[in-house]
Amino acid sequence: MNRVIVVLGLVSFFTDLSSNMIVPILPLYLTSVLHVQVQNIGIIEGIAESTASILKLFSGWITDRVGKHKLQMLIGYGLSNLTKPLFALSATWGQVLMIRFSDRFGKGIRTSPRDALVADSTTKEERGKAFGFRRAMDALGAAIGPLAAFAVLAVFTNNYQLVFWLSIIPGLIAVALIVLFLKEKKQSNIGKTASLPKIGFRNLNRRFIWFTLISTLFMIGNFSDAFLALRAQDAGMLPALIPLAYFAFNLSTSVFSMPIGMLSDRIGRRPVLISGFIIFALIYFGFGMAKNAAWIWILFVLYGLYYAFTEGIQKAYIADLVPEGQRGTALGTYNALTGLAALPASIIAGYMWQAFGPAVAFNTSSLIAILAAIMMIVFRV
Repeated sequence: MNRVIVVLGLVSFFTDLSSNMIVPILPLYLTSVLHVQVQNIGIIEGIAESTASILKLFSGWITDRVGKHKLQMLIGYGLSNLTKPLFALSATWGQVLMIRFSDRFGKGIRTSPRDALVADSTTKEERGKAFGFRRAMDALGAAIGPLAAFAVLAVFTNNYQLVFWLSIIPGLIAVALIVLFLKEKKQSNIGKTASLPKIGFRNLNRRFIWFTLISTLFMIGNFSDAFLALRAQDAGMLPALIPLAYFAFNLSTSVFSMPIGMLSDRIGRRPVLISGFIIFALIYFGFGMAKNAAWIWILFVLYGLYYAFTEGIQKAYIADLVPEGQRGTALGTYNALTGLAALPASIIAGYMWQAFGPAVAFNTSSLIAILAAIMMIVFRV
């Protein structure tokens, strides 16, 4: 594993440790402390994630034009990690929306150049392993984050504000790693007018286009993970234990991501991705039908397996389909379209939950995932 991949893995680890000290408890803070309705949580998450998605398109395009992976990553990680602790000062859901917006704004700036740097720093034969390693480190941080939040909430009696403030420590470590240790190679094609990418599908191949459209359909059914915390509470799980469920979910992702990435290097990305869509469908059906907290624990562990089958593999697959010099734009286009689906996904899920109950929301998502898997097979993407 080369130095760039290791450093990016560590940056992802500390950033997700910071983020996931907050993410599992934020919906609980909104509903129990600020008394926000579930439908408004859907609006917050939808707007925040869609903002990140739009920016991923432009940040990827800029990366291909100027090649400044490190600078864009520094701005993006810096913005996210410095604004998240401000949740401690929030008193209304509108303030939470603005902070979440700033956090996701930073994510939108950093994601495409980071993924392009991973792709450009590896060969096709080891790309699944590299993306799997970065995703594993990401998930490991995301596993420890909820564990840290659980410890703080247990010791200091549900002191949400303290958790928010402490999240700045791993965030600052992530930024320092970028400044001190990340090196990127100079790209010889930067500045050549003939090779400058254009935003849109026109210069990208058919398989990439179909894969992006099918993935976007899938994401319409993949609403914010914040709803999983609400579902856990709805099924009878104690609020203080929900961060531990997120720990189990992310630890599962961390354990399986690299082996499954290596599996995709061996048998191909497509069968792994189709399997991931089917796993998601089964898990969301389970969340819809779960009657007690015991089932929720099992489903959270299995949900980590879904992430291992899809998150890193999708990006490795796109890097296989698109040549160097266009990967930032392609990854940005993919991230933008699939992420934009988060807005209707979360808003629709919030409405369906409030109007018909959680089972309808989760089962609808399960059906959409099955449809996406069938389309991957039929269109031979």
